[in-house]
Amino acid sequence: MNKAKGQYDLLVNTPVFPLIIRLSIPTIIGMLIGNVYNLVDTAFVGRLGNSASGAVGIVFGFMSILQATGFLFGQGCGSILSRREGMQDYEGASRAASIGFFSALTFALLIEGICFFKIDDLITVLGSTPTIAPYAKSYITWILLAAPFMVPSYTMNNILRYEGKAAIGTIGMMSGAILNMVLDPILMFGFKMGIAGAGIATATSQVVGFFILLSMFLTGRTQAKLSIGRVLKAHLFTEFTDIVGTGMPSLLRQALNSISTVLMNNCAAVYGDEAVAAMSIVTRISFFVFSMALGIGQGYQPVCAFNYGAGKYDRLKKAYGVALKLSEALMIATTVLVMIFSGQMIQVFRDDPVVIEIGTRALRLLIGGQVFLPFCMINEMSMQSTGHKLEASLLSSTRSGILFIPALIILSRVRGLKGIQEAQPLAMLLSLIPAAFVAASFFRELGKKEQKEGVTKDDPKDRSAVG
Repeated sequence: MNKAKGQYDLLVNTPVFPLIIRLSIPTIIGMLIGNVYNLVDTAFVGRLGNSASGAVGIVFGFMSILQATGFLFGQGCGSILSRREGMQDYEGASRAASIGFFSALTFALLIEGICFFKIDDLITVLGSTPTIAPYAKSYITWILLAAPFMVPSYTMNNILRYEGKAAIGTIGMMSGAILNMVLDPILMFGFKMGIAGAGIATATSQVVGFFILLSMFLTGRTQAKLSIGRVLKAHLFTEFTDIVGTGMPSLLRQALNSISTVLMNNCAAVYGDEAVAAMSIVTRISFFVFSMALGIGQGYQPVCAFNYGAGKYDRLKKAYGVALKLSEALMIATTVLVMIFSGQMIQVFRDDPVVIEIGTRALRLLIGGQVFLPFCMINEMSMQSTGHKLEASLLSSTRSGILFIPALIILSRVRGLKGIQEAQPLAMLLSLIPAAFVAASFFRELGKKEQKEGVTKDDPKDRSAVG
């Protein structure tokens, strides 16, 4: 119980600015290393040609689906367990974590089984051209084998973040990413396995990362405990649906990102493998840049959820302001650098004049649009962390699909390849509107709660159960 009290004091009493920095740094490091792996992987595969580079972009869309499933259960149970720990309901927190973990494992096995039987159809739907398809099939086979390890890993990492223990979660992510970078050149070129070597390297690193993360729970380094017994004793349908409802914004965001990536690949395929390769490289670079701002948001989430559960609404508002300013400052600084060196960055991954020309314009447009993302991201994370399922789902689907998909379809027909490059930045700009409305409503609600629940704010045990 001393460990639990120490974690409670950390999240509700530590000054907000250093706390968010403390929780964000390991997340940012982990995401940067993970994204460095993605970029290194893209660079290695790029040496195999445009078709191989395009295959990585194709499979990346499927890997986003796996990540979406892991985030569905990880963000869902993480938000709930963090609010319960804020109310010092530690058994309820462990129950939520257990249901989230075993649900992620079960769904990963289902996805693996279904996709193996339809693998040729899968890579076609993902946007493969006839020349890309053989590379994509070789790569995705190994990703499917690793799926039962990948999906629960995302779930466990989110649980650790929501507990305010992102540092130990980062160990698993970093170990897997570093192993992947080491294995890539050895298997691809040393053993002459080509793109299959890249797939084996990714699968191996995901399995290793899974067991490292699982060991954190099995050795008592977490407050939440994982056990099948807690799942069997739970009101399973009620708690499962609550987790799914809370995690739905993450699923929508990731799923719509996957659909958008597939749609973009199909639109770009009209202009050849060079266009698919260019957009694949741009997607990887832009996500690498955004990951630093995203790391600030992920450091903010446990502070938001925990203090909402504890009734510390004024502290939550301070955390919101700190996270928004920090993430926006990081985004602006990195955007300036990428704008200047866009062409050189594309050339690192594929020294092809056509790929560089297409990718440079796309990267500058996309990175410019990402300046608007921190405001949307922080509001979306606030809604999800505090259990505002509908608002969080609205923001996720608006930013990732409702605005982007129609923009992509319309602009690709009206302006061709230029329209494909312009669609996502336009959607990012327009997403500011719903985010502003949701933020205004949320802060009005917090003001009312401060007035209504002033008596119970300092006594979390008096608050009703979450979920």
